[in-house]
Amino acid sequence: MSERIRQIPVAGALAAAALAAVLLVAPLGLSGFWLQTGLFAMAGGIAAIGLTILVGRAGQLSLGHAFFLAVGAYGYCYLAGGEQIPGVEAPAGLQLPPAVALIGATLLAGLAGAIFSPIAGRLQGIYLGIASIGLVFLGQHIMFNATGVTGGFNGRDAVDFSLFGLRFDDSSGTGSGELTKLWYLGLFLLAVSAWVAHNLVAGRPGRALEMLRDSEVAAATMGVDVGRTRATAFLVSSMFAGLGGAFLAIVYGRIVPETFGFVLSIEFLVIVVLGGLGSVNGAILGAIVVFGMPQVLSNYADSLPLVASPGQGGVGPTQLSRYLFGAAIIGVLLTARGGLAGIGHHLRARVNRRRADPVPTPAP
Repeated sequence: MSERIRQIPVAGALAAAALAAVLLVAPLGLSGFWLQTGLFAMAGGIAAIGLTILVGRAGQLSLGHAFFLAVGAYGYCYLAGGEQIPGVEAPAGLQLPPAVALIGATLLAGLAGAIFSPIAGRLQGIYLGIASIGLVFLGQHIMFNATGVTGGFNGRDAVDFSLFGLRFDDSSGTGSGELTKLWYLGLFLLAVSAWVAHNLVAGRPGRALEMLRDSEVAAATMGVDVGRTRATAFLVSSMFAGLGGAFLAIVYGRIVPETFGFVLSIEFLVIVVLGGLGSVNGAILGAIVVFGMPQVLSNYADSLPLVASPGQGGVGPTQLSRYLFGAAIIGVLLTARGGLAGIGHHLRARVNRRRADPVPTPAP
């Protein structure tokens, strides 16, 4: 019995090591399309980790997650951008090193979350959700009109990332070199984000968030500052969103205001519900599905039945992906409320029970 129980963590560690090895060698065998799709999923996973902490752990509804992604994306472009050129209509920048600009963009998103946190500390549920919608429309207004920083309707370019003299651009001229370097950068950022989130959830802050989600009265009785804990959860969530938005700008290379609309906030809610509320790993799985499915459907629209290519009549890849997301959410709520992560936990629990329970041998 004890030997079987000791084998369970070893099996999990081996599986994690095998997954890490596959991800590290994946750029050697994947095409540019799959690398690009994976990068979008990594950026979405980083931002979704913050929302699953806020919604799944703290029980706070936010519909303004796209605003904080926009702060991170435009913050990186402005901090790393060049000076204003006379006679050229191009947004200015502070010319900071890209690595410093990435950290600064994350802090800027955290600052925006801190400014909104007094409201988040006093509201909850649908009231906080409605209040956070205003952030998206406010952000859209700023992005369209603050042309000196955002570039207005046309958007602005993102500076290529570099670190200690290593440039994450396409030195080979084929496009694969840049994507390969960005792949490893995305893996590092995603791994650090998941590690920080796991430690946060497993520690005292995570237990305080769970008590706050289950019962405010009980949390206050146990000494949890309800308003301060809510505000802190919103601040932490905005910082994850800012980091994801900054990396998304690096991957895209150019950002426009339409990218950070209200639909993007809804997509992130789909991610956390589909992946499993409160699950860090589930947020990453949900981001892979939500950010990867439209790309796959668009790329293989000609060979898939009932899917029209972009620009043609019929059901397009984006519309079909949203229909599938809606059906998946209904299926998750009806059959597996733990989401994709819950399904994995259920399967592992069944395997562990079979290992732990000895099979009775028939009597002679």
